[in-house]
Amino acid sequence: MCENKFILLLFITPLSFAAQDTPSLAQMWQIIQQQQATIEKLQAQIHGNSQVVEEQTQAIEIISDNIDESTNQSQSKYKFGGYGEVHYGNTDKGNSIDAHRFVLFNGYDFTDKTRFYSELEVEHALSGDGLPGEVELEQAFIEHRVNDKTTITAGISLLPIGIINQTHEPTTFYGVERNNVEKNIIPTTWWAAGLGLSQRINETFAYDVFISEGLNVALAGSDAFLIRKGRQGTAKAMANSGAITSRLRFSPNNNLQINASMMYQQDITQGVLGVDATLFETNVHYSINNFSLKALYARWDLNKKVRPIAAGREQQSGFYLEPSYRFGSNNQYGVFSRYYQWDNNAGDDNNTEISQFDFGFNYWLTPQVVFKADYQDQSGAKDDDGFHLGMGYSF
Repeated sequence: MCENKFILLLFITPLSFAAQDTPSLAQMWQIIQQQQATIEKLQAQIHGNSQVVEEQTQAIEIISDNIDESTNQSQSKYKFGGYGEVHYGNTDKGNSIDAHRFVLFNGYDFTDKTRFYSELEVEHALSGDGLPGEVELEQAFIEHRVNDKTTITAGISLLPIGIINQTHEPTTFYGVERNNVEKNIIPTTWWAAGLGLSQRINETFAYDVFISEGLNVALAGSDAFLIRKGRQGTAKAMANSGAITSRLRFSPNNNLQINASMMYQQDITQGVLGVDATLFETNVHYSINNFSLKALYARWDLNKKVRPIAAGREQQSGFYLEPSYRFGSNNQYGVFSRYYQWDNNAGDDNNTEISQFDFGFNYWLTPQVVFKADYQDQSGAKDDDGFHLGMGYSF
């Protein structure tokens, strides 16, 4: 009997403890509410973390966009380009291959109205003592657009004279070499440091004025009073006597452009002899359909009141006519001829003028890559016949 009571006690004791541990309905509801609050708190934390992550992601994207925009703006403000040409010549003077020019353009737009532009050139591949080439800073100026019609410049610029002095990339003209009138009379390429003003009066008329350093010509020897040899290139240029250049541009329609330029310098010997000089130049460019005609005349007059100038060089002049025609599916082919005369001793009664007739062919592989061939027949004071081959590019 006692044994049975003991066994019964073993079963009743844990049941009584279990009954005591079981929560009531009120307690269970309280536990459930606490758990729900905990779950909601955790969900809020997770949601808050998600918002933080999303906000940080958006901030990173904004910063990234700003960096990209800043980089793109910087790249769009910086301008880079250049051109070059390689020539082969086979004339009476001999045969030669020459990396004639390699030029790099660099510019930067400070604002929509103010920019910097420069042109650095290497001629004939090698420069230095005893070498044929030169390194030249042909342009380095600030340009400011005052309004839609008026622009001012300050620095080293190309003078507003002739057809190819300001636009002379090999893809823009016919013939392997630049023509001898603009090379020897004007003379191309001619740059100087100074202040410039360009203004478009209306759709037909515009003008340019440039005040700059002047010439400093040699006084003796074979180069005496030669204009081309008197350019100073803004290399410690003497500035006792400056120069003023002006140009009037007339465009009555899209097919015709007429320009007239004048340059005056009070003393091209920079205070030594007091020789004043005046250049007058005019040019015409007419085009219709695929046909084009260019013509140019230029003349220097040097005042020799103080002392006689080297024989005949008180007057130096020249002219040329150049018809051309382009054809092909993309106008990639062009033919031209050119007749011209020039004389750096035109004030002499002796026959010192040089005449030349050229004809040739241009093939534009692309608008920015050109291959050229021409033949020249030269006569007069000098005789140099032969042909040239060349290639050029601009970008």
